[in-house]
Amino acid sequence: MSPRPRQGTRRSPARRPSRTSPASQRRSAPRRRPASYRRRRTPGWEQAGLLLLVLAVVWSLPVGALQWLAAHPWVPIVLLLIAAAAGGVWLHRRRETARWNRVRERGLRYALPQIDALHHRQFEEAVRDLMRRDGCPEAIRVGDNGADVKATDPFGRLWVIQCKHRKAGLAGSAVGTPDLHVLNGTGRPVHNGDVVVLVTNGRFTDKAVAFARSQRLHLVDRHLLAQWAAGSPPLWELLSAVPSPRRPTSGS
Repeated sequence: MSPRPRQGTRRSPARRPSRTSPASQRRSAPRRRPASYRRRRTPGWEQAGLLLLVLAVVWSLPVGALQWLAAHPWVPIVLLLIAAAAGGVWLHRRRETARWNRVRERGLRYALPQIDALHHRQFEEAVRDLMRRDGCPEAIRVGDNGADVKATDPFGRLWVIQCKHRKAGLAGSAVGTPDLHVLNGTGRPVHNGDVVVLVTNGRFTDKAVAFARSQRLHLVDRHLLAQWAAGSPPLWELLSAVPSPRRPTSGS
C-alpha cells in the first residue's frame, strides 16, 4: 500500500498557463502601416526623376532625327521630289476629271422615256445639267421660292427655271395658271431673273399660255423639251423674245 501523505502538509496547486484575451494581444502587437500609406510617402525626387527621364527620351527623338538627316542630306530632297510628284499627279487627275465632265456635259442627251421615268428631283437635276451642257457651268438646283434651277448663261443673263414633272407625260394633268402665278411672283422680284422659264414634260392649259405671254414668261412643253434634251442648240436659241445679252459675245 502506498504511504499516506503526512498530515499538516498541503500540496501546492499546479500552475496553469496564463491566458490573455485577444483584445490584449491586439493591443500589445505593434501596428503596421498599410502599403498604400507607404506608397503615399514615396519621396518626390523619384517622381521628378521619372519625369526628367521621359522628357529626355522625348527630346532625344527629334534631335536624333535631325542629326540623322544632317548625316543624310539627300533624304529631304528625295522626300520633296516625291511630294511634288504626288501633287502633280493629283492636279493632273483633277484637271482631267474636270475636262471629261465638260465633255460628258456637252454630249448629254435625254430621251422622253428617260425623262418620264425620273423622280421630280431628278427632273430638276436633269434640267440643271442641260443648262450646264449649254454653257452655264455654275447652274445650280435651288428648289426655293418658286425656283428649282438658276443659271447664268454665257451672255450674263440669269435664268430662273421652275420644273413641273408629270409621270404620265401628256396624259398627266396640264400645268395651269396657279403655278405660273407663283413663278411670276418670285422669278423677277425675288430672284432678279432676266429669263423666267417653266419647264414640263407634260402640257400647259390655254389660259397658262395666254398668261405667260402677257407676263413675258417662257414655257417649255413636252415637244420643246424633247428637242432641247436630244442635243439641240441651247435653250436660248429655241425660245423667242429672250432678253438681250448683258455682255457682248466673244465674237462681237
